[in-house]
Order: sequence, then C-alpha cells, then structure tokens
Amino acid sequence: MRLHTTIAFAAMAAALVAPAAAYAKTPARPAAARGLTVSEQLQLAQQQLAQMQAQLNALQARLDAQQAPASTPAVDAAAQLAASADAKADKALAAATAVQATQAKTDKKVGAMAWAADTRISGRVYLNASTISQHTAGGPNSNTGTGLNIKRVYLGFDHKFNDTFAMNVTTDISNVAGRTAFDNTFSVGSTPVGRGFYVKKAYLEAKVSPELWVRIGAADLPWVPFMENQYGYRHVENVLVDRTGYGTSADWGIHVGGDLLDKHVQYQVSAINGAGYRNVKVTKNVDFEGRVSAQYGGFWGAVGGYVGKRGAGLQSLNGNPTTFRTAHRLDAALGYKQGPVNIGGEYFYAKNWNNVAVNPATNAYSQDSAQGWQVFGNYNFTPKWSAFAKYEWAQPNRITVPSVRDNYFNVGVQYEPVKIVDLALVYKRETVKNGALSTSNGVIGCSTSATANAFASTAAGCLGNGTYDEFGLWAQVRF
Repeated sequence: MRLHTTIAFAAMAAALVAPAAAYAKTPARPAAARGLTVSEQLQLAQQQLAQMQAQLNALQARLDAQQAPASTPAVDAAAQLAASADAKADKALAAATAVQATQAKTDKKVGAMAWAADTRISGRVYLNASTISQHTAGGPNSNTGTGLNIKRVYLGFDHKFNDTFAMNVTTDISNVAGRTAFDNTFSVGSTPVGRGFYVKKAYLEAKVSPELWVRIGAADLPWVPFMENQYGYRHVENVLVDRTGYGTSADWGIHVGGDLLDKHVQYQVSAINGAGYRNVKVTKNVDFEGRVSAQYGGFWGAVGGYVGKRGAGLQSLNGNPTTFRTAHRLDAALGYKQGPVNIGGEYFYAKNWNNVAVNPATNAYSQDSAQGWQVFGNYNFTPKWSAFAKYEWAQPNRITVPSVRDNYFNVGVQYEPVKIVDLALVYKRETVKNGALSTSNGVIGCSTSATANAFASTAAGCLGNGTYDEFGLWAQVRF
C-alpha cells in the first residue's frame, strides 16, 4: 500500500513539473503569440502554483497519515521533483512579473509619446521699428518720436484628445506701462487690467461633424478674426471694427459654428460675457455675436451682428439699473480672393456702443450711433513679394458730435525671406477732424471733454484736427 502511494506521489509530482517547466521556459514570449496578455499570463502562473501547492499538501497529508518512512528513494525523488516544480514555478512567476513591469514602462512611454504627438505649440510675434509724428490741435504731442516696439507675443498650445475633443490655450503678452502702441504715458487713474501676460483664449472644443463644432471658454468671436483672415496684414494694423474700438477678437462664453454645403457656407454664433477677453465679468445679461459667410469661385461675402450690454449689466446693490441702453452692431463685407489678387470691403453700423450705461435722465444726449467702412487690397508679384494698401473712414458720433470724422490709410510692400517671417515697409496716416477717436494707435484728435452740442459743426474745446503719421518696418514672426 505504501509503495503504491509513493509511486502515485512521484507520478503526480512529475506531472506537475512538466507544465511548470514548460511555462518557465517561455515566460518572455509576446502575449500576442500565445493569445494571452501579460496580466493573463501572470494570473495563469499564480493559479498553477496554487494548484500544485494544494496537491502537494494533500499528498503529504496522506503520507503522514499512513506513517510513511521518513526517507525512502521514492519519497526522496518525489520531494526533489516537488521542490524543483516549486522553484520553476517561482521562476516563471518572477519572469511574468518582470515582463509586466517592462510592459507598464513601455505603455507609459508610448502614452507620453502619443500625447506629445497630439500636442502642438505655436507662436506669433508682432514688432516694429518706426518713427511717429503725432499732432493735436496743431502741435506735436508726447507720442512723437522713434523707437522699437513689440506689440504682441502670442503662445498657443493645442491638444487633440481624439477625433472629437480638443483644447486650446493661447497666452498674450503686451505692454503695461509706456505702451507705445497706445500712448507714452501711464496715468495713476488708468488700469493695467488685461495687459502684461494674460490668457487670450482657453477653450474646450467638441467637433461633432464638419457642420457643427462647439467651444466653451474664451475663443475667437465671429467677426474680427474672420476679417483679419480676409485682410491678411493684421501684423501691420488691426481691422476696421477692432481698430476703432467697435469690436474685439475674442470673449468668454459658448461658441457654436461649422461649415455647410461642402464648405461654401460657414456660420458662427457666440453667447458671451460682453466685456472682451481681457476682462472676465459675471453679468446679468448675455451678449450675442454672429456671422454667416459664403465663398465661391474666389468671391466671398459675409453678414454679421452684435447685440448686448457689453459686460456693463451688473447686479446693483441699491436696485438701480447699471445700464440704460443695449448696444447693437451690424456688419457686412464683400471681396474677391484668388491667386495673387485680394480685394475687399467692409461696412459697420453701431448704435449705443459706448452709451449703454449713460442715464437719459441726467444726459440729454444719451443715445449715439457710429458707422464706418474700409477697402483693402494686395497683389503678390512673386511668392515672396507683395504690395498692399487700405483706406478706412469712420463717423464715431453721428448724434452727439456729428461733425467728427476719422480718415485712415496705410500703404506698403512686404517681403517674406522665409516661410515664418514677414517684413513690411509701411507708411500710415490718420486724421481725425473736429474731435477725438480712441484707436489701436492711441487717441487721435483733440479733446472732447467739454459739453458737446449735438447740432454744432465742431465739439466745444476742439480748435483743430488731430493727425498721426508713422513710417517704419513692421515684422511678423510665427512658428
């Protein structure tokens, strides 16, 4: 009886050694070759080890119950086989664990590489070296002089999570004090909010289809970025609506857009705070801006508009209203862009744009409106050389000071030495008659701080026209 038991024990041990040894010899084979993942291999090795241990424990218990001799050749052989099986199983387990650790490191590295591959870093710098001659009421003012100015430094980070979701963060750097892009002074009463280093765009995008995308956060608005793309020389000057202060390029909110009819028609609607990307506000009102544009055979056209409180509709502690008007703006543009030729024009009409917070009970001239138009064009003589020009006209106060007029033009030639650099030699000229206008180049014209007569030919306190002349080299660097 004991002899049969010993033989059975030895046979069982030998049977256990065979699969364990076979498994130990091939721990590093690729999971795909065996049809098992690394985790599944490790789990299988652990199960085999537990089964062998349970069987050995049962055999040992039976031998002890039969009072087997402490040592016989058969028992010793069985014990050696069992020990060998244990050692090989442990080795197989260790090998599988090592493979799992290596695979984890590989997965982590591959994941980091995939994240980097789906992330793009971009940048854009606007700078110029120029001389300015600015006069107010016949005499030069503090902006007159020569210097180098870096007006904008944009850094963008785009990441694509998958075919649907993506994100963008774009930072902006501009001057705080001594900002020659606006004026050469920084008064105590002025504010540096939105200057220095700040966020211009930060949004999460869901692209459901070419016909529908949604962005949540600070993102491009429908009109100004569209016109910048049609104009093509934003590094030289802002487009009409942005330059004269009747619109901006980005704001915080929810933005919806897409392409229709095989990309011949585009649309965008934005529900926004209304204070612009530099000044995040929580308001009682939601503003809206929208655009519908179309293009075919080189011709393009667009219409758009804006309505809202421009971020001024705040909750009042005493219950008095903070706004008395709603700002409106109507936009229209048309052009042709094909091959070396690009020409276009734009018109806007704005009502109560700067008067939403003016109380009609205390100011008889609480309502106001403005209008303006521009034409622009450029011709590419070669892939690297082009000539460009644009002219703008604006009437900023059609009701309160109807005689104020703004006339602006620029003309220049541009050379592109390499794909990421544009160099433009430019002359700018602006004249504001019978008043003043705040523009992207500063306040042009004479002060209108005195009470204005809605029917007067000139504003009180304004003795002459304001002029602005600038000549120099403008550059754009992008990557």
